[in-house]
Amino acid sequence: QVQLVESGGGLVQAGGSLRLSCAASGRTFSRDVMGWFRQAPEKEREFVAAISWSGGNVYYADSVKGRLTISRDNAKNTVYLQMNSLKPEDTAVYYCAVAYGGYSGSSYYTSSPYRSWGQGTQVTVSS
Repeated sequence: QVQLVESGGGLVQAGGSLRLSCAASGRTFSRDVMGWFRQAPEKEREFVAAISWSGGNVYYADSVKGRLTISRDNAKNTVYLQMNSLKPEDTAVYYCAVAYGGYSGSSYYTSSPYRSWGQGTQVTVSS
């Protein structure tokens, strides 16, 4: 069992920045892929970004490319999401998740391979 705890959410004006963190504890594996998803009010949860164990493979939703950057510090069992040039449409609850490595890259754009989820952190972007 893996426990994930997100932090760093908050209220920010459009054009501003936030950095989300997700600390993992418990049974993690060296090939784990870490991902971020988000869910806006009355919308389904959607993929944001994911990163392989080595950091050599990163995946982004088209809507966030060039503005959001995922990274990880394996020594700290922590994954980050640097969010720049935020827009009101980025408003959502952001969830961290962990998946086993070894799936095809396209799999990580869906929730299927992720086995544990955090409780989420609220990000609100005002116009």
